[in-house]
Amino acid sequence: MKAIVYSQNGLPIADAQSLYETTLTKPQPGPHDLLVKIAAIAVNPVDTKVRAGAPTSEPRILGWDAVGTVEATGESVTLFKPGDAVYYAGAIDRPGSYAEYGLVDERIAGHKPATLSDSDAAALPLTSLTAWELLFDRLEVKEDEEAALLIIGAGGGVGSILTQLARKLTRLRVIATASRPETADWVRELGAHDVIDHSRPLTEGLRDIGVENVRYVASLTHTDKHYQQIVEALAPQGRLALIDDPESLDAMPLKRKAISLHWELMFTRSLFQTPDMARQHEILEAVRRLIDDGTLRTTKGEHYGVINAENLRRAHALIESHQARGKIVLEGF
Repeated sequence: MKAIVYSQNGLPIADAQSLYETTLTKPQPGPHDLLVKIAAIAVNPVDTKVRAGAPTSEPRILGWDAVGTVEATGESVTLFKPGDAVYYAGAIDRPGSYAEYGLVDERIAGHKPATLSDSDAAALPLTSLTAWELLFDRLEVKEDEEAALLIIGAGGGVGSILTQLARKLTRLRVIATASRPETADWVRELGAHDVIDHSRPLTEGLRDIGVENVRYVASLTHTDKHYQQIVEALAPQGRLALIDDPESLDAMPLKRKAISLHWELMFTRSLFQTPDMARQHEILEAVRRLIDDGTLRTTKGEHYGVINAENLRRAHALIESHQARGKIVLEGF
C-alpha cells in the first residue's frame, strides 16, 4: 500500500525527506481492529510535533484523523461490519492515517456522520474527542451550569469544536481569544459570546467585556506565556485544563485560590487500554448525531487536495506557522 512516512525526525519541513512516499505491507486486523480503506484525513499539530521530536528506527506513518470504509474486522469486533463508513483519531502508539489502509480499535472509532462529505468528516475526530473530554470529563462542566468559560486559542482545531460544544450543549458564557480579525470572525460564527485579543493581557480583555473572573479556562496554546494572567483571571475554586506542552508548569500559584489543574490528552485511553476506552466510541457517536441533526458543524478550514507527500508537507508548514484556522484536510490517493 502507499504510505507517506518520515524516517529521520527533526528535518525542516522544506526538506523532501521530512515526509516522503513509500510502499508498505497492508496491515492485518487484530481481535478488536477494523481494517479501514482510508478516503480522507486531517492534519493536526501533534503530527508536526511527532515528526520533529520522535526518533524512529523504521519509516513511521503519521496522522491521527481518518475517514474510510471498513474492509475487514477482527474476530472480537461487535460494533461495526465490513462496508461501514467510519471516522476515528486512532492511537498514537500505532501507525497513523497517512496511508491507503489503517487499523483502528473499534472502541475508539465511530460511524461517519451521514450528512458530511469524507473530507468534512475527517476534520472532526481528534479535536471532537479532545474538546468533549476536556469540557465534560476533565472540567466536569454541567450542562445547566451558568458560569464563564475562557478558551485561549479558540480559532484552532480543538478550539473550533470546543466553542461549539460549550455554546450548544451548555449554558456557559463562552469567551474566546483570537488575535487576528479572520480568526475572531471564525469563532464568533461558531458561537462565541465574546472574543478578546490574546496578544493583550487577558485580564484587560475580560474587563473590557465586563467580566471580573471566570470559573473555567481551557488553555489550548501558549499556556506558559499566559499562565500568570490565567491564574489572575480564574475565580477562586476555578478550574484550568490545558492540552499544550509548556516547558514547565509551576502549580504553586494555583494554591491560594484552590484552583484545580487538569491535563487533557485524548490518546490516554488507548495508550493505557483503560476500562472506559469505549467512551471514545460513545463520544464519536454523539458527535455524529449532533452533526446530522444540525447542532454542530464541521471545523474544516482548508482542503489541501490529494493525500501525497508534497501536500502533507504544505499542511505541516501551515500548522508550524501557527496561522491555521480550523482543520486542514486531504482526500484520496
